[in-house]
Amino acid sequence: MFNIVLISPEHPGNVGNIGRTCVLTESRLHLIRPFKFDFSDRFLKRAGIDYWEHVDLVIHDSLEEFMDYVKDKRYFLIETGTKKKYTDVEFKDGDFLIFGREKEGIPDDLLNENKEKILTIPMTKKIERSLNLANSVSIVLYEALRQDGFKF
Repeated sequence: MFNIVLISPEHPGNVGNIGRTCVLTESRLHLIRPFKFDFSDRFLKRAGIDYWEHVDLVIHDSLEEFMDYVKDKRYFLIETGTKKKYTDVEFKDGDFLIFGREKEGIPDDLLNENKEKILTIPMTKKIERSLNLANSVSIVLYEALRQDGFKF
């Protein structure tokens, strides 16, 4: 099982798509507060996320609390424009794949403190957040699952 981490997600549609991907790949979804939308059962159902009860979900109150939670675990920060590609890493069961906000990405201080853990996703031309978050998660999770032999 892999761990997908979203830092302060902004768009419920992306979270819904990523949640669906997590259900279908038996991955755990970690959401880090604050959210930019109302995270309630009513809101999720209105957004068409009726499978939400099947998501293996962990909610963290802050980025600091989450980083304390993973301090002894393997994690990677997924960004754009770095030299180390996501395909250059051998992913292992239990890894945490951390994605930043849709518009802002991962906070600079976290990137500066973890330069060796930054992986880039494929983009030949950097335009303001040109891949949406759900696509970015799918690309990296596919590679991790491919390496794991798609063991379901």
